[in-house]
Parts: sequence; structure tokens; C-alpha cells
Amino acid sequence: MPASPVLVTGAAGFIGAYVCRALHARGEAVVGLDSYNDYYDPQLKHDRVAALCPDVRIRRIDLVDRDGLTALFDEVRPRRVVHLAAQAGVRYSIENPHAYVDSNLAGFVNMLEQCRHREVEHLVYASSSSVYGDSATPPFSEDQRIDQPRSLYAATKAAGELMAHTYAQLYGLRSTGLRFFTVYGPWGRPDMAPLLFARAVLAGQPISVFNHGRMRRDFTFIDDIVAGVLGALDAPPPSRPAGGDRAVPHRVFNLGNHTPVELERFIEVIASAAGRPARKRYRPMQPGDMVETMADTRRAQAAFGFAPSTPIERGLPAVVEWCRGYYASDTPSAVASAEQPAATDGRTLVCPS
Repeated sequence: MPASPVLVTGAAGFIGAYVCRALHARGEAVVGLDSYNDYYDPQLKHDRVAALCPDVRIRRIDLVDRDGLTALFDEVRPRRVVHLAAQAGVRYSIENPHAYVDSNLAGFVNMLEQCRHREVEHLVYASSSSVYGDSATPPFSEDQRIDQPRSLYAATKAAGELMAHTYAQLYGLRSTGLRFFTVYGPWGRPDMAPLLFARAVLAGQPISVFNHGRMRRDFTFIDDIVAGVLGALDAPPPSRPAGGDRAVPHRVFNLGNHTPVELERFIEVIASAAGRPARKRYRPMQPGDMVETMADTRRAQAAFGFAPSTPIERGLPAVVEWCRGYYASDTPSAVASAEQPAATDGRTLVCPS
């Protein structure tokens, strides 16, 4: 095992695989962890890893497996950890709460414990724009309240920030939380609007437009998010001995595009890239969703030069072309039955994180 590798959890996930690729490309030793759960098709995760980071070894371990995590940390001995593994999705959390308690709460505590006992130098972990809930006014600033979440998913992410702060306070564990704003790109999550809409439009199937289209999202392209993750990893908070008097070594940053887009405009760009009109079905607001998100990114810009630069007019055509290739064998009926909100598993949504 190379000295001091970076451990990336959720390495087969959308953001995780891109982060592994970027770390490997700059010469870092990288070890991945993923459970390959079936929240969405595990084959997409395997294909994503093969395409983006085939040279990164990914261990199949669940976050709730304390013995497995201990064995991994004993072997790898990482000095830095990028913790992206979590149970994702807003609506799914309403119908399957225990999955979020297990992964996002118990699993995160397990990770914090490993980092504390192994004296990890810096933990970067994924939070979400969902934490802002009903209490914040756009643009969302890191100083705004996060005590009125609209979903259990958001509540677990807010709780994770509190737990990381506590470990920083008690044990001096340097940690950085990143609140992601609607990340999209090729190889993205199939339960989120960019892929849902792109696949449906390409197949000539209708799309469900929630809140009758009166929504705005801060869509953030994957390349900009990866730059932010690496920037944060390279800029840890100042160290402090456990129980010392200096500032708690825990920070939180927004990573978003700072440019909210009307949902109708978002659909228009997808339709233009697909070369065919979008068939829209207007629906009421979904439980747990947010009407608008917008990131104030000044803190991240000052700390590590975060400067997102990809508009949807450039990012969404890349998504459409990837869908056109990866899902080339899909039939229209398969797209409609598997990906549209008529499905009964609750996983189809316009996700705010």
C-alpha cells in the first residue's frame, strides 16, 4: 500500500468516481470504499468506475460495518479522507427512513470514530443544500439557520455537520463540510432531474414538472464540484490540540454555481440539445422539495479559490450526449416505466442536492 493514500468513500457514486479520477490524475494514491447498494442500478456504478477511475481499487464495505471499516483503516492508514458515501434522495427518505439513519447517522459516526482514533489529518465530507430547508432566504449563506429541514434526508445532513463540529471540538479532528447544490453531469445519478429529463426527452416520453414549473435550482456541473472538493481538501482548517482554546477546526462551505435557473429554461436547454420537444406534465409540489436554491459561494472562493464556470448551456448538452450513448438500447416504454414519477418506489424527483 502506497504511503498516506487518500480514502474516498462513496467512490462508485457520481461525485466519488470523479473525485477518485481527479486525485489519481494529479498523482495521489487513492483507495475507494463503496457498498454498491441498490438505491439505483449497481451496474451503472460498476460502469462508472470502469470509465472514470479503473486504476483505483474500491473496497466493498458498508458504513455500518464497524469491523470492516476498522480492518480497512488498519490496512490503508489514510491521512486524509473524502467522505461522500451516504443514502441520497429526498423523497426516498420519506418512505425509507431507516436507510438514512443507518448510513447518514450511524455510518457517519463510524467514520468519525475511525478518523479520530487514526489521527486523520483532514476529513472532507458531503453535506447538502437541502439543509437550508424553510429557514433560509436565497442566496443561501453558511451563516443562515439550518434547523427547519423539509425532509429526513436534509435532517441527517444537518445532523452530520453538528457531529463533525463536535468531533472537531472534542478531539481536534480537522474537518470540512461541503454543501453541494444540485450536481449534474455525465454518469450522474439516474434519479435526478438532469438524467430523468434527458432520457425521457430523447425517448419521446413525457416528463413530470413539479410545482407547475415554478422552481429555480442552482445546477452545478460536476467538474466545478470536483474542483471545489479538491480545493477544500488542500485547505484544511488550522489544527488545534484536542480540548485546546483555539477556534474549533471545523468549517462548512457552499459549493454551487451561484446562478439559479428556472426549471422551464432547464428543460428548454435539454430539449434543444436532444433535438426534439419536451412533452411536459405539470404536477403539484412534492413533499420535502424546495422551491428555490442559490448558493452564496464567497466563503469558498476566499478559502480556496472556488470559481464555478460551467453554465447549463454547456453542461446539459454533455449530459444529453452521454445519455444518448449510454442508454442507446433503451426502449421508450422502459424509460417511462423505470424513470418517471408513476413508479412506486419513490425515487424519482427533482432533488435539491
